[in-house]
Amino acid sequence: MQNAQEIFNQVKSLQNEQKEIKKEYRDALSHDNEYVQLIENLKELREKKKKFEGFVQSQMGKRYERLEEINSELSEMKQMLSDITMTTLMRGESITIKDEYDNLYEPLYTVTFRKTSAKAESEQEVPQ
Repeated sequence: MQNAQEIFNQVKSLQNEQKEIKKEYRDALSHDNEYVQLIENLKELREKKKKFEGFVQSQMGKRYERLEEINSELSEMKQMLSDITMTTLMRGESITIKDEYDNLYEPLYTVTFRKTSAKAESEQEVPQ
């Protein structure tokens, strides 16, 4: 069985290869005149779409403002639910949730890594 560091190194290697291929792909597309024209048309259509959306949002007034408030509240409540779930699990308790149709939900965990410090700092923390 491989350890986490080996898998991490393989992921980084594949990500670097992926980055190179994507760069080549974008470069090839940028040399195609028809593609470049299509991109310009898309930009114009996005701007037109934004204008329509802004117009409708202003027409809806308070109702659209309420939608934005709901989105913000939902985001806060989901974060709160996540925090409560993690706290409950850290206490060694299990957690399940039911919806209005008695469907059971259980938490789903994901782990991601992010760079936390420079190499020199992390070397100082390693016990010798």
